Amino acid sequence: MASVGNISSALSALRVELVVAFSALLGLIALGTVVYHFLEHWSWLTSFYFSVCTLTTVGYGDFYPTTDLSRLFTAIYVLVGVGIAFTSLGMIGAAYIRRSETVVARYETGRVRR
Repeated sequence: MASVGNISSALSALRVELVVAFSALLGLIALGTVVYHFLEHWSWLTSFYFSVCTLTTVGYGDFYPTTDLSRLFTAIYVLVGVGIAFTSLGMIGAAYIRRSETVVARYETGRVRR
């Protein structure tokens, strides 16, 4: 049986992982938003929308880079950003599953307040 101290330290490590994952994801979206806003002269909302669509590989095609510099940025942004974004989303999903398993384990051992 896991001790309370071990569970507590595991939850602390999990929180750190989640903060890092969310920060990486938000940082990437913010970077793309700022760069596209200035390179393409799009509104902040359009730049944000394009950044999210690009990182999630949705690619509706309603907006696209029109200058050579923004195309170069987009190529690098996609190659680096998609990997980081999917890793971050995977970490968030894994954390959710681990947390669910912890709750189920506590419930099964009768340590959950009902």
